[in-house]
Amino acid sequence: MLDGYLTPAMETEVGRICDSAFELSVEEYMALDRLMGALLTGDVVAVPRKQFINVMEELVLSEAVAKVAEVEASSNHILDLGDIAAYALNRLPPLYATTEEGAVYQRERALADLFPLIAQQVKEAIERNVDRPEFFPERSTIGQKGDGVLSQISSLLQAYAPEFESKS
Repeated sequence: MLDGYLTPAMETEVGRICDSAFELSVEEYMALDRLMGALLTGDVVAVPRKQFINVMEELVLSEAVAKVAEVEASSNHILDLGDIAAYALNRLPPLYATTEEGAVYQRERALADLFPLIAQQVKEAIERNVDRPEFFPERSTIGQKGDGVLSQISSLLQAYAPEFESKS
């Protein structure tokens, strides 16, 4: 935050600290108060969560959903769509866009030039998922946080400073 920006990762960390503490210490409360004041005055700007999209994510998910449905309909395998998409995405180039026009361009380009590679990576991900033994059964998926202190602070800021996230 030394550069005046509160990134989503920093915001998540603040939320984690707030959610894990039963009662905030005086120092933590004072730090949150300073952060809130800096956000309200514009000294610190919260970076918007998503100003861009990765078109490759939607293309991989579309292909993975179709192929997973085929496999599950013709076998007794239950596949993890998130694992399959992540495996394929880690082996494909990202295609980011910041406008709808850019997303259309990236989508058309990917379908024309990269679809065979997308299909191959999804196929490979499914094959690995089917053959995978059950490692770490206690693992849990990434989930959404509840209505913690960070959400409350964000709601307050939106109510009292509605344009704080739209500043550059």
